[in-house]
Amino acid sequence: MNILVLNGPNLNMLGIREPQIYGTQDYAALEAFIHEAASALDCTVVIRQSNHEGVLIDWIQDAYGKFDAIVMNPGGYTHTSVAILDAIQAVSLPTVEVHLSDPDQREAFRRVSLLREACVATFKGHGFDSYRLALQFLANKTPAH
Repeated sequence: MNILVLNGPNLNMLGIREPQIYGTQDYAALEAFIHEAASALDCTVVIRQSNHEGVLIDWIQDAYGKFDAIVMNPGGYTHTSVAILDAIQAVSLPTVEVHLSDPDQREAFRRVSLLREACVATFKGHGFDSYRLALQFLANKTPAH
């Protein structure tokens, strides 16, 4: 299974940004964790991060016909981006939403996910392990193309 892993705004600041919420490991550690988890599941992953909504949309659109599924941590775009929702719906690839923290346990505005309705599953509040759970879900539930 070939999976695109997309990380949205501020994920590149892991280890620096609010370590009490997001932990002290940096973005390179997250990438290494995802690669190791994917390898254990015999999945191939391409990992990308951008702070720009349009870049994330371009990558989602470009995934059509090239990837079997998407794992996405949309960061703050979770709560604001109808455009990312539309892109996910347009490509019709199984998409799993992930979050390091649990938005439902945070500020009220973070409890709304505009993307969730287009996603086949959501894993939140498990730190890096949210990504492993998402990959595992896709490897077990989604037929490869």
